[in-house]
Amino acid sequence: MAINATRDITPMLMFAIFSSVLGMFQFGYNTGVINAPQKVLEEFIANIYKNRTGQWLSEEMRDLIWSVTVSIFAIGGMLGGLFAPGVANWCGRKTGLVLNNTVAVIGVTLMSSSHLSQSVECLIIGRFFIGLNCGLNTALVPMYLTEISTVNIRGALGTVSQLGVTVGLLFSQVLGLKSILGTKDYWPFLFGFAFVPAVLQLIMLPFCPESPRYLLLNCGRISDARVALRRLRCCPDVESDIEEMQAEELAHQEELRQYGQLTSVRELFNHPWLRTPLIIGAMMQLSQQFSGINAIFYYSTDIFTSAGVSEDHAVFATMGVGLIMVIMTLISIPLMDSLGRRTLHLYGLAGMFLASIFLTISLLVKVSSIPPCLKLTPPLVNYLTQRFTTFP
Repeated sequence: MAINATRDITPMLMFAIFSSVLGMFQFGYNTGVINAPQKVLEEFIANIYKNRTGQWLSEEMRDLIWSVTVSIFAIGGMLGGLFAPGVANWCGRKTGLVLNNTVAVIGVTLMSSSHLSQSVECLIIGRFFIGLNCGLNTALVPMYLTEISTVNIRGALGTVSQLGVTVGLLFSQVLGLKSILGTKDYWPFLFGFAFVPAVLQLIMLPFCPESPRYLLLNCGRISDARVALRRLRCCPDVESDIEEMQAEELAHQEELRQYGQLTSVRELFNHPWLRTPLIIGAMMQLSQQFSGINAIFYYSTDIFTSAGVSEDHAVFATMGVGLIMVIMTLISIPLMDSLGRRTLHLYGLAGMFLASIFLTISLLVKVSSIPPCLKLTPPLVNYLTQRFTTFP
């Protein structure tokens, strides 16, 4: 079905899309911001330990503190994702996004002030709070975008969320250059830049309409839902949208009467009619999380450095990864409806499979960069090293 631009894409809808996708930009930016200044931050951690104890920090302890600093973001994100449905139903999708920026402000303040306060704890706690914010964004933003759009453009808007993530990643890599903010004096400003999307959302989101679906189905406010739809569609006749939402709700209630109300997570596994969607959803998430891209997000600069690339050039190589992600996301938007979601996902998984094989071979060649717990047996290592370093 062709998209009617005057009906489906209006100025208010574009404004609401941009305002909400800033949350996904926040997620992408804070995912990648820790990557480029890794050496500077490790030096910061070591210096604080030296000032407090008078002793130099061991390499093992430094790596442990650095790992906690990186991974605490994911822990906060996991908790934010768990809290997101409750927040969305309690105060609404748009209002939840507005309130979520208070969490972002707390996290950014702690991270950017850690240098001034000479506190690694502030950096770690700040990373947790910004992770909590980003976890909420990853659920609230797609939910809001889906509920304010028409059926014809929902697939494309789902990709817009990912575009916000990839642009945020690339932006963090650019600002992380040593010639910009990736230095021992300016890295607090690198973290402090996350104030920008938070403040923009606090300014812009109040002018956006609340989700019509939330107003109609969760709150029963039919008149407010009509007002929100008229603003989004720039059209006085929105009865077809109201009827569509009511029909979907009736179908949902009929399913509940037929199969029963879910009252616990355990029942989710017991209902045969939910088993296939549950397996598909779980496999989609597993394929994303185990694709290997998270290791690239957090450690690409270190990977390039261990492969023999100079530290200055490794940062530019990381930027190349971010640029490719932005380009491929833009390419996937028009392909989503023509090729289908499943086909595109399979192509992406095939590419990640091949890339992971080449990355593994590269790390095996660079045996010295592999932690002792991950090293293979000496005969196999010697064979692989000789095999892959004697190519003509």
